[in-house]
Formats: sequence, structure tokens, C-alpha cells
Amino acid sequence: MSKKYASHSSQFKFKVALEAIKGTKTSAELSQEFGLSSSQIYAWKKQLEDAGTEVFANKKKKKDSEPTVEQLHATIGKLKVENDFLAKALDL
Repeated sequence: MSKKYASHSSQFKFKVALEAIKGTKTSAELSQEFGLSSSQIYAWKKQLEDAGTEVFANKKKKKDSEPTVEQLHATIGKLKVENDFLAKALDL
């Protein structure tokens, strides 16, 4: 019998990894909140930390090209995380 693993969206992974990087909650709290193992959270956190420098890399972009669907989804995910964070901060 094969074990089926849950598939998570990139937005969800980003949100979890960002929470882990913030360090406001323990890995146990994050594991319970998101229903994930602490090793999975650590792996996503490490991926975000390792790839984070690519966000600020000085890459020349073609002026003619339109954003791809992946880029638009990434932007939407980033804005969603920022909005959620700000909403929490304002509720204090």
C-alpha cells in the first residue's frame, strides 16, 4: 500500500516558510497550526533562505515581454501573505 502525500501550493509553502523565518512561533507551534512535521517546515524555510537572494538579483528583463502566469501567481501569493500579516498586526 503506497502512502499518498499532501500536495501544497507554492503560496502555502511560502507562508509557512515566512512564518518560520520570522521566528515568532516555535516549530512545534507551527507544526500544530499548519498540520505539518517540523522537518517539512525546516526544509521549506531552508529553501526560501537559499533562494531568497534570487529575488534581489540584478537581472535584465525584456521590456517587450509580459509577465508569465507563474510570475503573476507569485505576486498574488506575496501580496496575500503581506495582507494577512498586516491584518494580524493591526488587530493586536
